Amino acid sequence: MCQESTKFKNVWTTHSASPIAYERGRIYMDNYQCCITSIAQQPRLIYQKAKCTAKSEKIEDALLLECPLGEMLPSPSDYKPSLIVLTAQNWLLRLSADSGEVLEKVYLAGSCCKFFRYLSWDTPQEVMIVKSAQNKLPAAARQAGIQQNVLFYLAVFQVLPLSFIGMLEINKKIFGNSVTDVAVSNGILIVMYSMGLVRLYNFKAILEQFMEQPFELGQEFNWNGQVGSVGRFPYGLPCNIKITDTPPLLFEASSLENAFQIGGYPWHYIITPNKKKHKGVFHICSLKDNALAKNGVQDMKCCSLEPDWIYFHPDMSGRIIHVGPNLIKVLKLKEVKNHADQMEIAEDFTIVANRENCVNNNVTVTASGRVVKKRFTLLDDDPEQETFKIVDYEDELDLLSTVAVTQIGADGRAHLDFHCNEHGILLKSIPLKESWDVTYSHEVYFDKDLVLHIEQKPNRRFSCYVYQMVCDTARDDDP
Repeated sequence: MCQESTKFKNVWTTHSASPIAYERGRIYMDNYQCCITSIAQQPRLIYQKAKCTAKSEKIEDALLLECPLGEMLPSPSDYKPSLIVLTAQNWLLRLSADSGEVLEKVYLAGSCCKFFRYLSWDTPQEVMIVKSAQNKLPAAARQAGIQQNVLFYLAVFQVLPLSFIGMLEINKKIFGNSVTDVAVSNGILIVMYSMGLVRLYNFKAILEQFMEQPFELGQEFNWNGQVGSVGRFPYGLPCNIKITDTPPLLFEASSLENAFQIGGYPWHYIITPNKKKHKGVFHICSLKDNALAKNGVQDMKCCSLEPDWIYFHPDMSGRIIHVGPNLIKVLKLKEVKNHADQMEIAEDFTIVANRENCVNNNVTVTASGRVVKKRFTLLDDDPEQETFKIVDYEDELDLLSTVAVTQIGADGRAHLDFHCNEHGILLKSIPLKESWDVTYSHEVYFDKDLVLHIEQKPNRRFSCYVYQMVCDTARDDDP
């Protein structure tokens, strides 16, 4: 792929008035009613279902489900990829990724909740979380003094085979009045508060401690005065996990905009001090004792419209990626010399934007000899300078990919670069043919021999550009 003779050719472009999604070689359009494979030399249609016109059939969120290796599954369809989708009317559907056929359906909303909107993984490809939108009372009800204690509902499923673990509520009486959002990841319940506080709880322990009664999908029951079938219309799912007391707190931290990440080895976390003046300043601290690592304050001192961002490297190396407008730093944790119990942050390698031709003089001289002084300086992410917009990691090829953009007049030019993940050496650069407007929303996927660019323009206009790898073994100078 990184050979000089290998090119990436734009083989397909499409435009749509509805969002375009990409999952593992499949392009979904028209609210997941249309599926196109991008694996072939030229993208081709896999299936096209009748367009749904009713808002109730709208798909709110989706997850790709892939068969685990080496496991015996109850149904032959379980061995093929499928798509789990959540509809606006609270149906959870498992669709065949090859035909769009409905393989399983579960009705979620019972008497307790009406607005499930989000899908996420607790454990990828094993445990799935379905989260409701935040419950909010109408203005008239609030003025009448009516209290709304339940903020969110979480439904928990084991996948392949799809089975119901339980449903619980996030209640003000248990977690406090200022809860703004919740998430579940890797067995941890993450609760976020309006003042920047983030609290972590053991989610598995909560399920075990507060489970009132287990249920199976399709099971007939008579429980708490209600009669129905689990996961069937009109009852839906029982709220069978009742948190009656505040669970033991694992950890808490205060961070600007609730930004909080855990990773590295030994375990560390990244926060921004909870004051607006510290925006763009990141503290890397030990999870064990909250001690700030040596060189643990990372600040690029950017003067830019878009803030820099930082995260733990997804390659499980424990490294940290810090991305600014013109600089990408890959950092590593290592022991301080002669202090085995203290860690420091060291630079592993950096990737620098190509700004060799950029001249930013505050004083210029015109052809007539007049001296002109600029009253302003360019921002670090000024569109006329090459600026990093996307950084991603391709795990199968162990490559770090970056998208850098330069605006030339009204025309923006972008290129996708592949770097050695170990040392940061540039291996390949792919120019993207289409113009790149920095004010639009963009997604770029690099998947084996495929590059896919999805662009969202104003007024819900979407475009998709597909590039395929072309291996040209003949030299340009051959006759």
